[in-house]
Amino acid sequence: MAVKTDFSRAPLFEAMLKFRDMRVVPFDVPGHKRGRGNPKLAEFLGDKCLSIDVNSMKPLDNLCHPTSVIAEAQDLAAKAFGAEHAFFMVNGTTGAVQSMVLYALKRGEKIILPRNVHRSAINALVLCGAIPVYVNPAVDSRLGIALGMPLEGLKKAIRENPDAKAVLVNNPTYYGICSDLKKIVKTAHSKNMLVLVDEAHGAHFSFGKNMPVSAMKAGADLASASMHKSGGSLTQSSILLASKKINEGYLRQIINLTQTTSASYLLLSSLDLSRRELSLHGGEIFEKVCELAEYARKEINDIGDFYAFSREIIDGVNVCDFDITKLSIHTLDAGIAGIEVYDILRDEYDIQIEFGDMGNVLAYVSVGDRKRDIERLVSALAEIRRVRRKPKKGMFEREFITPKVALSPQEAFYSQKEQVPLAKSAGRVACEFVMCYPPGIPVLAAGEVITPEIIEYIKYAKSKGCSLTGTQDLSVSKLTVLKD
Repeated sequence: MAVKTDFSRAPLFEAMLKFRDMRVVPFDVPGHKRGRGNPKLAEFLGDKCLSIDVNSMKPLDNLCHPTSVIAEAQDLAAKAFGAEHAFFMVNGTTGAVQSMVLYALKRGEKIILPRNVHRSAINALVLCGAIPVYVNPAVDSRLGIALGMPLEGLKKAIRENPDAKAVLVNNPTYYGICSDLKKIVKTAHSKNMLVLVDEAHGAHFSFGKNMPVSAMKAGADLASASMHKSGGSLTQSSILLASKKINEGYLRQIINLTQTTSASYLLLSSLDLSRRELSLHGGEIFEKVCELAEYARKEINDIGDFYAFSREIIDGVNVCDFDITKLSIHTLDAGIAGIEVYDILRDEYDIQIEFGDMGNVLAYVSVGDRKRDIERLVSALAEIRRVRRKPKKGMFEREFITPKVALSPQEAFYSQKEQVPLAKSAGRVACEFVMCYPPGIPVLAAGEVITPEIIEYIKYAKSKGCSLTGTQDLSVSKLTVLKD
């Protein structure tokens, strides 16, 4: 008879409580020595916090080579997510995504992926030298956003690249759009390709009711779950999930190539506690989140011009499901760019939302929100629409630009290069990245041809106040390109 898993346990957290009650004299790092060495930091963060900001030691295990309480905590996380193995990550889901790519691919090998992936995936290609084969997603003509990975596009890419080793899909997207994950997995596995899922914005899929299918349930081989986004853990903490097919020991070696040897026990404990909370109460937690998001969606759509989209955009091809916890709002019908709404909400209404792009904003709704917070957001949007509304004419309407790939990201990044003015960069091959952050999806990636359309987009994004990152030139007035 199988032993029932006790999800009420939090082994690492329990070990931290025992340690905190011991009278250990620290002659190890960190040098603040439980906060005594930095009184202002202790005053700011609190004694309880700094008392458990400790280094690896036998009673608390070691993240690089876990054999006791961390191993137990990770095993509980694996069971909670329906995976064979789970790895706690303390350098964000960026580290988890890059570990997936580095596990699956070597230099010169191909990976099939949609172009609207997070920068971490393309940065991983710079590190390992793998070759991207992009499946260009469809674009919603009204919303101006990239949609899911189309199954027919994937099949075509596989036919043309039968030697590809892996398929990577971001599911859901930042906007809440989901691909047909089960069919993607089945298609890739039929050709012996690994399936990697960037589930940064879908950690709650494994715990909420009536949610889109989770990566592990769909049969993915590896998935990154950003617990600090929707799972309630501390910023920078994440979990990497693996199926039975994956070599646990080798994957740990891959993770240890880039992950710190001084893992924060504050981050690790938050992962253990958040997993316990979701395991025990996830259903009711995300039922409340869905109710708040749906209430907000209805109120916002009643304002006029602003469009909080939802499951009505599902078409079974490019949008196969939708995460209703994502409060994505299209703003262009009010004649206001998403990034402008983002800035106005923060600067004039003291409301900080997740991001704004050319035509949309995303308000991240979680269990920590209250109905009165939603009402404040709705009221602010109604006033912005009343005061700032203007004709839509002249607004930039497309968020995704189809790339022209000339070189692999690694080859371009490490090539001989030079800087040229943005206005004179058309036709050159980029050796760096340009992206609006958040969400961190590159407008231009290393190895891609700079087109007049991309230059126009960058200029427009700058004029609207987008935070452009990834370039050597912090003003993004120059681009680094392949030297002639």
